[in-house]
Amino acid sequence: MAVRYLDSRARAALACGRRAACADVYQHGDRTLHLATGETAVTGFARFWKPWGLFFCLAAIFQYAWPGWASGASAVLTFALGVGEGWVVPITIISLFLIGIALTISPVVYQTVEKVEFFKVGATIVFLIVVVVGVISFRAWSEAPAQVAGGIGRIPAGLSIALVLGAIGAAGGGGISNLVLSNWIRDKGYGMGAHVPRLTSPVTGEVVAAPSTGYIFPQDEANLARWKLWWRRANIEHFVSFFVICLITISIMSLLAYSTIYGQNLSEEPNTDFLRAEGEVLGQTIGAWFQYFFYAVGAISLYAAALGLLDVLGRVVSDVLKVGYLANSTFWTESKIYFVVVWAEIVIGSLIMLAGVDQPIVLLVIATAAGAVVTFIYSVLLVKLNRSGLPSAIKIRGFRLVGLGLAILFYGFFSVLLVISQVGSLFGGG
Repeated sequence: MAVRYLDSRARAALACGRRAACADVYQHGDRTLHLATGETAVTGFARFWKPWGLFFCLAAIFQYAWPGWASGASAVLTFALGVGEGWVVPITIISLFLIGIALTISPVVYQTVEKVEFFKVGATIVFLIVVVVGVISFRAWSEAPAQVAGGIGRIPAGLSIALVLGAIGAAGGGGISNLVLSNWIRDKGYGMGAHVPRLTSPVTGEVVAAPSTGYIFPQDEANLARWKLWWRRANIEHFVSFFVICLITISIMSLLAYSTIYGQNLSEEPNTDFLRAEGEVLGQTIGAWFQYFFYAVGAISLYAAALGLLDVLGRVVSDVLKVGYLANSTFWTESKIYFVVVWAEIVIGSLIMLAGVDQPIVLLVIATAAGAVVTFIYSVLLVKLNRSGLPSAIKIRGFRLVGLGLAILFYGFFSVLLVISQVGSLFGGG
């Protein structure tokens, strides 16, 4: 399974200036590998030890088997429709099947995911503008610095380690999603991903049987100049998408909650009551239309997340199975495996809901806390992969390597706390 060097035809295609920017990337190590080779991070991990591929398949299944994002969206939708919580389960199951159909009939899967996410971002931006202008109080702005400073290094009373770790794990892409960003780069055609087959619909798209193993470009002056261009654009995209935008949106949403429902006697149970209460305050402040706009944006955002995470699971499993176990099969293309996995996950998620495990917050805590633990594990592997699996001229070093080291310590610390707390709870100690 060695990474191949570009043949003459591929070098010619590269020289023609295929798209070279990089979008939706979180981990520097993951991004380096895919821009340089067109190969996914999980495939790279499997080169060190083949079972790593199956480990990340199981991790993805465990993290995304819980339909928390879809059930959360359905709960918010019931607020807008004025129906009871008994409708959450049937609405969630119907929405999962609709998402599956949308992915299945997409000629190129990534393009559908991208369009949905762009629509979500657009609606969110409009919402945030109205919130900043008409909702967030001057008191919230003035007190925010003191609140932030006072909370540094302190876990608020009443919050479990699992909930805290879940919040951390949901930041950025969150868990396995960070690794799948390299798959999305492939389908977008960025860097060396231009030379790797994309995921297409077995119904409406072109079927490609080839596994997604990558290429390393020759380390000559011309190619390294292209690499520097890709890397510069990737850094700009990374900084804007995953630092600036995340910081702004998280800050505004925190200030919104502080201005609307802070101090209210809401349920102490982990549920979505706070979203209903927040919408009601917004309706009183701006008008009834904005209350329903808030619910609509919330539902759209969560359904878009559900679609994206179904896509993530399908990509991880299909990538591992095709490259590691079915590379010689002409029938089992990566696309076919992808859609089998997606529909199996839809059925599993529906069964979980029907079994009575239907509280969105509980489901989300399970999924996101697991994602944070997985982030700790793959951060270690990313260091090894980038330091030993790439040519010297393009491997990560300096402050980026330090950043990955800090990520290992950060996620490792909270992962150990989670294990200790869960073991203590199991034996009656907490």
